[in-house]
Amino acid sequence: MHRAYQPILPCGNKYLQLKWDKAKYEEHKKRIQAAKPLVDTSAPATYSHLRLKLGKLKLEEDRLSAIERDNCLLLEKMSCIMRTKGQIDNKNDYKAKSLNGEKRKQELWRVNQENRAILDRITKSQPQYQVQRWHEDWQRAEKYMANVARFPRGRCKSQSQKEKTVHLDIQALSLSKNNELKPYCLQLKKINQAFQKCCTCIIALKVVKPKSEL
Repeated sequence: MHRAYQPILPCGNKYLQLKWDKAKYEEHKKRIQAAKPLVDTSAPATYSHLRLKLGKLKLEEDRLSAIERDNCLLLEKMSCIMRTKGQIDNKNDYKAKSLNGEKRKQELWRVNQENRAILDRITKSQPQYQVQRWHEDWQRAEKYMANVARFPRGRCKSQSQKEKTVHLDIQALSLSKNNELKPYCLQLKKINQAFQKCCTCIIALKVVKPKSEL
């Protein structure tokens, strides 16, 4: 009796109740296994464009194609060298070109034309100051001064030249070592002193007109 199925609720037939309870329990387990969780804990979806990286593959393909093309060109050159004696291709026919060379030439030509025009204007322009006219005015002024002057012009210059010549003669005589010339040197010095005094008196002299002439 103790090994028999004991249902929770009272029933009329224990065997049928055991069968029904087992069927409900199996259905319950199936529902539990098929139940979906409220929190999604599955791994995120993976996308093909993130794993393949087509851009990187394209760059790698381009690099390999460039390497292959360079290798083909090098192989052709090597085969040409092997077939023939080989030549040196060190010629450089490239000519230096400038993007604004023509513009700079035009600007240089324009500046040269302007400078030439300025030079022509300067050379062809008539001077405003006339040297010949200045010379004539000065000669006329000297003539007026000579007419107005009280004493003849040019006497002071001649006197100063005479003084210089006398002074040079005295120096030459004083430098001589001959004792016989000493008295002559002293006489010349006295004459020179007297001559200088006379010159200073003549220059400083002022002629005063008498009252009858005023």
